[in-house]
Amino acid sequence: MSFSIYNVDLHIHIGRDWNGRPVKISGGKSLTLTNILREASRRKGMEIIGVIDSHAPSVQAELEDFLSSGRAQEMAGGGIRYENTTLILGSEIEIYDDFCQGPIHVLCYFPYFSLMKEFTTWLSARMKNINLSSQRYYGTAGELQDYVQSLGGWFIPAHVFTPFKSLYGKGVHKSLAEVLNPEKIDAIELGLSSDTDMADSIEELSRYPFVSNSDAHSLGKIGREYQRVELLEPTFQELGLALKGQQDRRVLANYGMNPLLGKYHQTVCNDCGATLAEYKVPCPVCHSKKVIKGVAERIEELASPNATIKNRPPYIYQVPLEYLPSLGPKTYEKLLDVFGTEMAVIHHAKRTELREVVPDKLAKGIMALRKGELAIDAGGGGKYGKIRRNS
Repeated sequence: MSFSIYNVDLHIHIGRDWNGRPVKISGGKSLTLTNILREASRRKGMEIIGVIDSHAPSVQAELEDFLSSGRAQEMAGGGIRYENTTLILGSEIEIYDDFCQGPIHVLCYFPYFSLMKEFTTWLSARMKNINLSSQRYYGTAGELQDYVQSLGGWFIPAHVFTPFKSLYGKGVHKSLAEVLNPEKIDAIELGLSSDTDMADSIEELSRYPFVSNSDAHSLGKIGREYQRVELLEPTFQELGLALKGQQDRRVLANYGMNPLLGKYHQTVCNDCGATLAEYKVPCPVCHSKKVIKGVAERIEELASPNATIKNRPPYIYQVPLEYLPSLGPKTYEKLLDVFGTEMAVIHHAKRTELREVVPDKLAKGIMALRKGELAIDAGGGGKYGKIRRNS
């Protein structure tokens, strides 16, 4: 068997459908299915992507046009192939039932287009607006898990630590078992403000694989977090084996931004911007009640004293090229013209090769980005952290 390495980002939103109507209202207008596929294949170097608004009928209509015209093909092992990228069909859903004092976002993925359309039909009777992203699902979390599993899909709680719309973030739930069937969870999505070591301090998560995804609301954010996997071919079935670590398929590494760059890493007062050592309401600085508990503090509350340390793939700190303060749009395009994709620049370009295209200081910055050595000012309270300009 001959294995290959693939870059995987499983959380990308659709901003607008092919008629210009909103799907993810907060998503960029250029974030259409067509543009996502082109960006992932031709510029980002993402060989597998998950579009998590694939339940929307208008998105499915655009996808059917791809398939009928021959521009994309459904793969026997699941997924839809476009040029150098496989599309995994997914849906982000908001759950809030008698047991789940949410809202909590979850991700559901399916191997084949026919199954996603079947899911849409089922979901339409349990959702007020099937045309929009991340909508409230009217049913129990358990029923949703059962149905996803019945179709051979994956069920993954999304960005589980963020203060809003996540499993642990709101502070209501101390265990995922309070909300979900632990046996019917396929992976845990970490979110931008945490990493593997932080999540591994929680004992009940030791049984699940971790995924790191971009949650992209614009084309530029595709691939800001991802994983590299080793598969025979880029299909749904092969990726499922890698997540489980079966039949020699595996996740080689998770690549993500240092949690300090996440916009909810620290505990921060949303009114005065003060960074707080611990969550206190009212804010000790300005007396506002709008204090947002940071992911780091929330994980400390949930941490188990003797948590099992699992032998996981390494979590490698990395940031997208656009985060480098001295790299502008024209230079970015120049790098892509020479090296092909962003992944080629980040992973493969040698410093001597970079110096032929960009100034030495920027080449040095790209190498530091690759090694996770950039100096960071931490984020919190809804504001992203920043790379220091002297990095």
